[in-house]
Amino acid sequence: MLRFLRRGDKSSPDSAAEQDTPLPSKGNLLQKLSKRLTKTSQALGDGLGRLLLGKKEIDDELLEEIETQLLMADIGIDTTQRIMNKLAGGIQRQALLNSDALYQQLKDELVLTLKPSEQNFTIDCSAGPFVILVVGVNGAGKTTTIGKLAKRFQREGLSVMLAAGDTFRAAAVEQLQVWGERNDVPVVAQHSGSDSASVIFDALQSATAKQVDVLIADTAGRLHNKDNLMEELKKVVRVMSKIDPSAPQEVLLVLDATMGQNAVTQAEQFKQVVGVTGLAVTKLDGTARGGVVFAISEKLGLPIRFIGVGEQIDDLRPFDQHEFVEAIFNPEDGQ
Repeated sequence: MLRFLRRGDKSSPDSAAEQDTPLPSKGNLLQKLSKRLTKTSQALGDGLGRLLLGKKEIDDELLEEIETQLLMADIGIDTTQRIMNKLAGGIQRQALLNSDALYQQLKDELVLTLKPSEQNFTIDCSAGPFVILVVGVNGAGKTTTIGKLAKRFQREGLSVMLAAGDTFRAAAVEQLQVWGERNDVPVVAQHSGSDSASVIFDALQSATAKQVDVLIADTAGRLHNKDNLMEELKKVVRVMSKIDPSAPQEVLLVLDATMGQNAVTQAEQFKQVVGVTGLAVTKLDGTARGGVVFAISEKLGLPIRFIGVGEQIDDLRPFDQHEFVEAIFNPEDGQ
């Protein structure tokens, strides 16, 4: 759940205002999300439904087919093995007497797998700018995610500033400036090739002086195995701490779901180097490998703040573990 603690608010984060994209009903939300996750749903939810629903017997062959289906959906070896062990235990205890019960238990286990990744995200700008440092590899969708976040925060009445910290790619600065103009948000930028830490330092100084609520800082796309680039990210964090020792309040790693298990490796490396505190998983509408979300949750235990399921502003959605699983298994399935 996305929550806000605004400047001048003396209440605790626990009493912060809660927000989610307004929708007519939960049913409509599930239908819309399910439509956007069609490829993953076909690979995982529909496939398991065809295997299980209406079947009378549970045998070794059926269990092997379930395991194969989970692996093909990019849930990952470790996560799949843990789930299969739980199902096997339920069968041995005779707690799962038919395939319909097995299907429901499988859904429940997938929801539990995502539990560590569903945590409240409080934007606390009561004492100064809330700084979100956005990191990730080339092409993951960082700049687009920043633009969508800026619009979302604006809708909540927060003031937003952007820092064009990706100084290695001139197009990245221009793209961020377009988002800024579109949303009427100021963008702090320097010329191509400037020191990224310097740009973000200037932006934080400006945001502090102008009492901006949220500063979102872009960074250059990093290959997670390039030590020198990772060291530069560490420098960015050190420089910001000179102004605000608590900054950045959020290090948001943007992951491309189409990368499958490679996204898990990226997340592990970034977490180790820059202390990632949250994730945004993008491009889930264009891949059948959305099962990687379960592997990410299992391996990292990091909160998934947002999922990207399309090109529109509202297609960057706060993550909800129950909605995600229900959408994959289709809200119309009656489960």
